[in-house]
Amino acid sequence: QVQFVESGGGLAQAGGSLRLSCVVSEITFSTSAFGWYRQAPGKQRELVARISPGGSTNYDDSVKGRFTISRDNARNTVYLQMNNLKSEDTAAYYCYTPSTSAWRWGRGTQVTVSS
Repeated sequence: QVQFVESGGGLAQAGGSLRLSCVVSEITFSTSAFGWYRQAPGKQRELVARISPGGSTNYDDSVKGRFTISRDNARNTVYLQMNNLKSEDTAAYYCYTPSTSAWRWGRGTQVTVSS
């Protein structure tokens, strides 16, 4: 079963930056797609960004131009660089893959942005 270990969250001021990391195991990393979801209290979990095996990316309109998803196949790691943070970005962030059904949500990493 695919395992995700998210890290890099924390407290940031509005306008600041954070970089999230997701270390992935038990999957052929280089041929898999990955993405980041987030969930704020009282709201549905939403897809923030995706990256294909070839490196093409997609973003939710709410983060487009501020967030960048990337991957390092040598490290089996997916990143989410978050710049110009807003209070609306406060949420728990989770890594996922659409490339197999044999996975479970990781523990996530909490991002809190103060206004």
